[in-house]
Amino acid sequence: MIHVIIGTKAQLIKMAPILKQMQDQGIAYNYILTGQHKDTVTDIANNFNLKQPDYILYSGTDITSIVKMGIWFTKCMIKTIFNKKQIFKQDKNGIVLVHGDTFSTLLGAMMGKIAGLKVGHVESGLRSFNLFHPFPEELTRILVFRLSNYMFCPGEWAVKNVQRYKAKKINTQFNTLYDALMQVIPKLKAINVDVPGYNYAIVSIHRFENIYNQAALERIVSTVQDIAKNKRLLFILHKPTEKKLYQFNMYQSLAQNPQIELRQRYDYFKFIKLVYHADFIISDGGSNQEECYFLGKPILLLRKATERNEGIGHNCVLSEYKPQVIADFVQHSQQYQNDFQSLSPSPTDIIIENIKVYA
Repeated sequence: MIHVIIGTKAQLIKMAPILKQMQDQGIAYNYILTGQHKDTVTDIANNFNLKQPDYILYSGTDITSIVKMGIWFTKCMIKTIFNKKQIFKQDKNGIVLVHGDTFSTLLGAMMGKIAGLKVGHVESGLRSFNLFHPFPEELTRILVFRLSNYMFCPGEWAVKNVQRYKAKKINTQFNTLYDALMQVIPKLKAINVDVPGYNYAIVSIHRFENIYNQAALERIVSTVQDIAKNKRLLFILHKPTEKKLYQFNMYQSLAQNPQIELRQRYDYFKFIKLVYHADFIISDGGSNQEECYFLGKPILLLRKATERNEGIGHNCVLSEYKPQVIADFVQHSQQYQNDFQSLSPSPTDIIIENIKVYA
């Protein structure tokens, strides 16, 4: 049997094309939700017409702190040890699919091993080769590599990064995020979201290294304020980011800036419509980096390093937090506009065909 373990909104978006195709092909799967994220997960499932989870490990509020993360992880592991037969429906020979680099990825891989099942890692092989950027995602990936039996790698570069591991490597060419994006583009006109009537850029910041340290968050806020002098901004509030902005008394400075509009997070379809109409994106997200690569949209990464190659040197600028790099990007952002990427074959098709063989 195929067991799919998902915990975050980003994971659900990237795994949605796989889940949808399995549904369409009548391939039975067991959908396990870790509950790391709860807000908007239902909206995203509705976006892609996905079934509800078969098993929910945790149904409380979103995990937004290190302490809560530790408690949640421990409880989920204990629950798996005592309920593995129920969670995995008595299966002894199936495959557990996990995705990406979050704590839910590591949790899912460990759950699979506890149940005696094989683990397939989707979006495997990505590396920044810097343990602290991104942290803890880079460390999480390394641990999941060691637990994986099958590695679904989005490109030859990713495959080369994991050659020393014994797992079976499958090159999916690109990330399944492309297939998710292809679900949105034809529906853009019908998506109901408040697109500003003026030129704007989007800010989306949420990574640990950018928000959990006061000095780091001050650097981000100062950068955003500087960019807002020349560009009107939509600042999308991730829950952990919003929490830290309040904690460090930085929320009001953003809220009172007439050039910055603060907005709560959207479901995936609405967010992509806003991205589609934006002049450029300011982000620390790997998913945003890939989405902008496929769309040809200019993006400034507020990061020291990235585990992805997509768009670097073309539509994407890695800032390394250097003020001059940031200023040059904002001033010449239209130079980074590229054509929409039309890719073949579908990463989802490759994964589904291999799942049929290995599961």
